[in-house]
Amino acid sequence: MTLRIYDTATRSLRDFIPLKEGHASIYLCGATPQAQPHIGHVRSGVAFDILRRWLLAKGYDVAFVRNVTDIDDKILNKAAEAGRPWWEWVSTYEREFTSAYNILGVMPPSVEPRATGHVTQMVDYMQRLIDAGFAYASEGSVYFDVNAWVNAQGSDYGSLSGNRVEEMEQGEPDNRGKRGPHDFALWKAAKPGEPSWPTPWGDGRPGWHLECSAMATWYLGGSFDIHGGGLDLQFPHHENEQAQSHAVGDGFANYWMHNHWVTMAGEKMSKSLGNVLSVPHILTMVRPVELRYYLGSAHYRSVLEYSEESLKEAATGYRRIEDFLNRVIKAAGQDIEPSTWSEEFAAAMDDDLGVPKALATIHSAVRAGNSAIAAGNTEEAANIAAQVRAMTGVLGVDPLTWQDSLNTNADAHTHALDVLVQAELARRTQARADKDWAVADEIRDRLIEAGIEVTDTPDGPQWSLKNA
Repeated sequence: MTLRIYDTATRSLRDFIPLKEGHASIYLCGATPQAQPHIGHVRSGVAFDILRRWLLAKGYDVAFVRNVTDIDDKILNKAAEAGRPWWEWVSTYEREFTSAYNILGVMPPSVEPRATGHVTQMVDYMQRLIDAGFAYASEGSVYFDVNAWVNAQGSDYGSLSGNRVEEMEQGEPDNRGKRGPHDFALWKAAKPGEPSWPTPWGDGRPGWHLECSAMATWYLGGSFDIHGGGLDLQFPHHENEQAQSHAVGDGFANYWMHNHWVTMAGEKMSKSLGNVLSVPHILTMVRPVELRYYLGSAHYRSVLEYSEESLKEAATGYRRIEDFLNRVIKAAGQDIEPSTWSEEFAAAMDDDLGVPKALATIHSAVRAGNSAIAAGNTEEAANIAAQVRAMTGVLGVDPLTWQDSLNTNADAHTHALDVLVQAELARRTQARADKDWAVADEIRDRLIEAGIEVTDTPDGPQWSLKNA
């Protein structure tokens, strides 16, 4: 079967035909790390991770680029308000985004470029635009000439967002030096106290839209398969990316995919609305895999209306799958390895990543598997469980894989703790040999306070966790 995806640019379902057979190239607009990530931010990461996993499952070699916008007005403003260096501020929250992705089982990108590391590519891009007559320098800044592009042969400005030029608002308050109000900054002239980089047109810092065009084409070439991001990026960000890229003659993205928002009370989750739910807070209510299951359960182009009730319902649904697999392992007396997915599952995933239908297929299989267990047909239940593992694996929520990961982490934590405790026990043994009872007792008491019991045996001191 052929994967069909909804292309925002054509507003239609299109067969996915990669530019290079067997290879899929994807650019995803990633984080602008200015504050702690909330579940609205990471929904995009989960949605496009599912796309990537399905392409991999279908046998594609996937190049997946997810950028970090590490220089931005909001970053500079928040860092200044906190009295912290901008680079420290952005690095702090970049780590938090990375941690959130990792916790939710989002695969690391093939490469994760940062805007500040690609100024050279941006300078080249601006020069190409100036040479083509679609950009100009003014007072140390460089702007994209929207009117020049709109009037050019082959221009498609406005086609991605469906906006009319006269109704567009770029959201850039500083219009000094612009030829037209719709022009947008490719490069912003340096301001006192702000970071800057040298260019032929003056010191300054990158414009938001230029960053992604430069990074996407640097890693994936002038034309690539899929550009993804949140629906809120469709205009002005993606519209302007496409405009400047087409203006220099690059084909740029062959397909555009946009995930919808997480909302509360019908409003987009954002910091300005004060309805932010951080990933760490949500994880006090459900496990990481249950949060991932919840964020991926709605169709990526549908609004996900958050409520604590819907979150817990999703967690309950996930546990039904988990409980079934654990019952089969107990009944079969052996591990269950993944097999392959059902035709119904594949049809759902090939239909623009129809995860709701795919999950319905999984739960139908779980019901059939539970019936097989009840009937004593362990072999049939095991076959179904193997299929369930394959299908949940595509969605990144295979319960047994997550359990293995937890066990591996637990083993690593136990080893690390053992190294530290053994060092303390060695100190205690030496203190006792030296008849330094005060130090020996101090070490023992400190271990007890940390919840570690020490038992002296003929083979030396042994330790264990209390109530373990």
